[in-house]
Amino acid sequence: MTVFIDDPMWPAHGRLWSHLISDDSLDELHAFAAANDIPSQAFDRDHYDVPEDSLPRLLAAGARHVGARELTRRLIASGLRVPARDRRR
Repeated sequence: MTVFIDDPMWPAHGRLWSHLISDDSLDELHAFAAANDIPSQAFDRDHYDVPEDSLPRLLAAGARHVGARELTRRLIASGLRVPARDRRR
């Protein structure tokens, strides 16, 4: 199982957020999220948005820390990336 998380640098709701992805399957991603008490509402088509204070806990649970570009590269390579044009719908 490989789940990745990027640096918390995405501002929203008065805090910074990270993205949590799987490079294998959405089932793997959802299982990791459920096991780590990430609410289903945090899922956004191909990733979870998680607040920066969750980063240490998710790393301890086995998520691998990568930069935002590496995370995006892995998500695209996995075939799980939802293109921006499809996010607008």
